[in-house]
Amino acid sequence: MTRIVAGFAGSLGIQVPKSGTRPTSDRVREAIFSALESRDAIRGMRVLDLFAGSGALGLEAASRGAAAVTLVERSSAAAQICRRNAAAVLKAAPRAAKPAIDVAATTVQSFLTASTGTFDLVFVDPPYELSDGELVHALKTLEARLSPEAIVCVERSARTGEPEWPAGLVLDRRKDYGETAVWWLSAA
Repeated sequence: MTRIVAGFAGSLGIQVPKSGTRPTSDRVREAIFSALESRDAIRGMRVLDLFAGSGALGLEAASRGAAAVTLVERSSAAAQICRRNAAAVLKAAPRAAKPAIDVAATTVQSFLTASTGTFDLVFVDPPYELSDGELVHALKTLEARLSPEAIVCVERSARTGEPEWPAGLVLDRRKDYGETAVWWLSAA
């Protein structure tokens, strides 16, 4: 079962699409969010969760104090699950601290091309079969949507080689968690 790990919705179980997604494990999410909290990089931030699946990463950020979260998922079935999970998280939110949560049922590239806002924290957790070329193309388009101090967290298979990062993003570090690799990037 996938759940929100901490924050106002801590321990809340969330739905996961039956197929086509690979939810980030609780262990990896806890490690990611522990690192983000140590950098004071969640509270009040505008968060973007690309290739959202169930929305677990973005909704975890909402539970921990993000001001606004956008979940982008192209599968209509998964986007419906994101909406239900977002509603459950919002129901658990304190009245005075409800984050704004939006779900965009579209491709990542379409969203990034049409979007006009900027984001402070971005989770990029594509299907493992997404090619490095497609990932880099999405990251290049994402660059224009990043605030100056933005953090981008990319999750891939640990067996996948390191992608060639676009010029506008700088690799801060890589951390492996079993079969999962997490790359931390910042705006150049």
